[in-house]
Amino acid sequence: MRFSVQDVVSVILGGGAGTRLYPLTKVRAKPAVPLAGHYRLIDVPISNCIHSGIDRIYVLTQFNSESLHRHITRTYVFDNFSPGSVRILAAEQTPSSSSWYQGTADALRKQLFQLQASRSKETLILSGDHLYRMDYSDFVAAHRDANADITIAVHPVSPEEAPEFGILQADAESRIVRFVEKPALDHLKGLESYTGDKPYTASMGIYVFRSQLLYDMLRQESGSDFGKHLIPAAIEQGLNVRAYRFDDYWEDIGTIEAYYKANLALTTSNPPFDFFDADWPIYTRPRYLPGSRIIDSDMQQVFIAPGCIVDQSTIRSSVVGLRSVLCPGAHLHRVVMMGADYYETETERAENRRLGIPDVGVGEGSVIEGAILDKNVRIGRNVVIRSHAGEPDSETKSYVIRDGIVVIPKDTVVPDGTII
Repeated sequence: MRFSVQDVVSVILGGGAGTRLYPLTKVRAKPAVPLAGHYRLIDVPISNCIHSGIDRIYVLTQFNSESLHRHITRTYVFDNFSPGSVRILAAEQTPSSSSWYQGTADALRKQLFQLQASRSKETLILSGDHLYRMDYSDFVAAHRDANADITIAVHPVSPEEAPEFGILQADAESRIVRFVEKPALDHLKGLESYTGDKPYTASMGIYVFRSQLLYDMLRQESGSDFGKHLIPAAIEQGLNVRAYRFDDYWEDIGTIEAYYKANLALTTSNPPFDFFDADWPIYTRPRYLPGSRIIDSDMQQVFIAPGCIVDQSTIRSSVVGLRSVLCPGAHLHRVVMMGADYYETETERAENRRLGIPDVGVGEGSVIEGAILDKNVRIGRNVVIRSHAGEPDSETKSYVIRDGIVVIPKDTVVPDGTII
C-alpha cells in the first residue's frame, strides 16, 4: 500500500437521470441497473475501491435513488474496527441551495461541507456506469509522483472512436496541454498524444484532485461539469494536470447498445471482462439462492445467475439473471434477461390464471431474439420478439426500441401470442 487509506476519499457520481439507458432507468437510478444477471453497475467502482485499499466512499445520488440506497445499505457494511463506509449523499434542499445537482461538478459543490469533513489529501472521482478493473492506489501514486494538481485517467482510442469522447492532448511528460470535447473527425489533426493505431487520449471521466484545490475550484468556478468546465479551466490556468494512461479493458456502458453488447460479451469463451477473476472479484449483495436447475435444455454460450429454473428450453448467446424462469419450448437468442426479485408461490400463480396474466418469466413456446427483458417481466405463451436492427427508435406501452434492441421494461406484462 503506497498511501494511507485516511488520505484518499472516493466520490462515485450516480446522480444523473440516465436518459441514455432509458427505459432501464425509468424506475431506478443508473448505478442500480442490473449487470451480468447478478450485479449492479455500482458494484464495479465500489469493488475497485475496496481492492485498492480505499474504503471511505461517497455515492452521490438524485434520480430514482431508492433501489440504489437499498442495495448499498444491504451490501456494503464494514466492521466496527475500520474507518471504512459507503455513504450516500443525496441531493437535498439546504439553507444555501434549493436546487438539484446541475452537473458532475455541481453535485460535489453542493456536498462541499461533507467532503471537507473527510479531511482527505486527495479526492478520487469516479463514474457509476463503467465496466473495468483498476487499482486506484497506482493511480493515486502516479498523481503524487508527478506532484500533480489533477490527474485524469485516459484510454487510448482510434480516430474513428475519438469523436465519441472528450479528447485530451498530452505532451511527452504526460502533462495535459489541451482538451476538446467530442471533436469532429476533421478537427482531430494536432490532438495526437501517442503514435500507432490509437493516438488519441480519451478522458475516462475518472479524476484524482488535490482535495484543497478541488474545494477552491468548486467555490471559484461557476461551471457545473468537470469535463466541460473545471478541467478546461484548470488547463487554461496552467495547473499541473496529468494524464494517467489505462490500457486494460474499459467500457462506458451508459447507453442501451453499449449495455447490451457488454453483457453479451460475457457469454463468449474469452470475455474481455472476466467476472471469474479470483484475485479481484466484483462484490455484490449475497442473496443465498440455490443453484440453477436446468431440465432437458440446450444451452450454448450462456452466462446464467443462481436461482434459475430452465425447463426444456433453448438458449443461445444470452445472459440469464437471478430467479429467471423459462418454461418448456422457450427459445432465447442474444437476450439479456435480468430475472426477477422474487419467486411466485402456487397461490400467486393460481391468481395469475384467474386474472388471465402470465406468470413471471418466459412462457411456453415463446421465441425471443435481440432483446433486453427487465426485472419481473411476464412473457406469455407463444410470444415472438424479434430484433429490430436498423429500425428507428420507438416506444409503446409494453416495449421500447433503442438502437434496434427491444427492451421490455420492468414489471411489464406481454400477453399470450403477442408479436413484437
